[in-house]
Amino acid sequence: MKFIRLIIVIIPLVYICQSKALSQLSEQQYFILSKYLDIFNSLLNKLNLYYVDTLNIENIMKNNISCTLKQLDQYTEYISKENSSDFRFQTTGQYGGIGASVSIKNDKIVVSDTYEKMPASLAGVIPGDEILSINQKDINGKTTSFVSKQLQGQPNTNIKLKYKRSCWSKPKETIIKRKHIRINPVTYYGILKNEIGYICLSSFSAQSALDIKKVLIFFKKNHPIKALIFDIRNNGGGIITECLEILNFFLPKKKLLLIIKGKNKQVYKTFYTTESPIEPDLPLVILVNENSASASEILSGAIQDTDRGIIVGTNTYGKGTVQSTYQLPYGTQLKLTTAKYYIPSGRCIQSINCSHKNEKEEKITYQTPNKLVNVYYTDHNRPVIGGKGILPDIIIKEEKIPAIVYYMETNFTFFDFAVQWKINNHKIISPLKFLLKKNIYDEFKKFIKTDTQQNLNFKQKSKKVVNSLKNIVKSEGYYDKVSHEFQALETKLNSNLIYDLDFYKSQIIKHLAMHIIKQYYFSKGQILYKLQNDSTINKAIEVLQNKKLYNTILNIK
Repeated sequence: MKFIRLIIVIIPLVYICQSKALSQLSEQQYFILSKYLDIFNSLLNKLNLYYVDTLNIENIMKNNISCTLKQLDQYTEYISKENSSDFRFQTTGQYGGIGASVSIKNDKIVVSDTYEKMPASLAGVIPGDEILSINQKDINGKTTSFVSKQLQGQPNTNIKLKYKRSCWSKPKETIIKRKHIRINPVTYYGILKNEIGYICLSSFSAQSALDIKKVLIFFKKNHPIKALIFDIRNNGGGIITECLEILNFFLPKKKLLLIIKGKNKQVYKTFYTTESPIEPDLPLVILVNENSASASEILSGAIQDTDRGIIVGTNTYGKGTVQSTYQLPYGTQLKLTTAKYYIPSGRCIQSINCSHKNEKEEKITYQTPNKLVNVYYTDHNRPVIGGKGILPDIIIKEEKIPAIVYYMETNFTFFDFAVQWKINNHKIISPLKFLLKKNIYDEFKKFIKTDTQQNLNFKQKSKKVVNSLKNIVKSEGYYDKVSHEFQALETKLNSNLIYDLDFYKSQIIKHLAMHIIKQYYFSKGQILYKLQNDSTINKAIEVLQNKKLYNTILNIK
């Protein structure tokens, strides 16, 4: 019976040799495929017959799929039936749930974020609360993925949540009604100084274009603006049609926006604007950074290539490939890279090698000699470079985050203090007026020094590298010769917490203030706070206020 079940598993593998999808294989390729499928089939049969333990066929086949896809690019992905809801949320920004996200902290499940006016926050659940059970099911030792799926469900269904807070003597139980959750990708919009509009878009999810359209119409009717800053920093992309629809709002009708090219001729497509623009002449600046990818690069690249606006920030990520989703048997899906994007000048924004990905799933960029870089030209004959993402017209280097700040973020130091601060302080002044005064910072320093969990090793990465090198040197017999150098280096790497807290005070204050503000005013409050001291936005405002400079950059005669 085991052998029969194994044959049933293998049949689909043998069947693909007869599939129409493989009819384009050469005779040699067809032979190689048939050969290795035959070997694989025989291998599994031998394993099933002679291996000392019972085989977990499901895991073997899943790992085989994963191993196959790892030979391709980092965006090709197998989506199991269990993960289909997560994938749907990534593309649509919608799900049924209570509007809260969770993290693991000290082996406990805690609420890491709640969304404004959503069931969780309306029920009184706040970040920092520890979840004990969901619908009377203990979640001790469960993963965040498992807990998230328990919190999600059909809108209008109830969920019984048992949770506790650090200042409570005993846990609390509450019933929360799930609802249809949609995270608005327009995280903030408003008027900056001198009648300059500002829109921050976090993703290109379903109805993003409609959200942007509503804001532009709002500005026209209620607060006419003289220029616009469109912020897509840290926007990793999303639905391309939403991006193209947004470009319709700024570019003339029948303007080329995008070309998609792939190996299969069926994926070849061209996209043009189809409507009259809402704002055809409004001076425009697009803000980007290294985390602006895919649809963000199409939008900023099309604006740059058509000389419709100025790009300000840092070089973008460089993801110029198209992923298509195909349905597979048993409710599974395949997200497959099928083509590349080409923006109006004819350049491809792809700067990542699609042929493979490394073991750590890190970005792999081409090391192309400058003389081989392909140069293209915008509508106003400005030179732009292909194959390296989108290089801004004005480059603003982002502030480097000190190691101490990085470790405070990853170890929940800021988060823990902000949660405790809100428990002891029921309200704070508005984000635009909030100042983190000396007494608050002194309290934070005391919080770190007195709580043993906060005495972090802020140099732990560098120490690990040094220890690794020391072990290698010892194994090769050279340590006695360089032991003094190692001891001196280790002494210098010993973290001085008190020194770091004073030396990096300004950077620490910014991050701490944003965590405190988020406890009261959610993500919108954080954006309002950052707007006050944002060098990239300040530069955008400066350019928009200088018509001569704006026209010079765009080569407008």
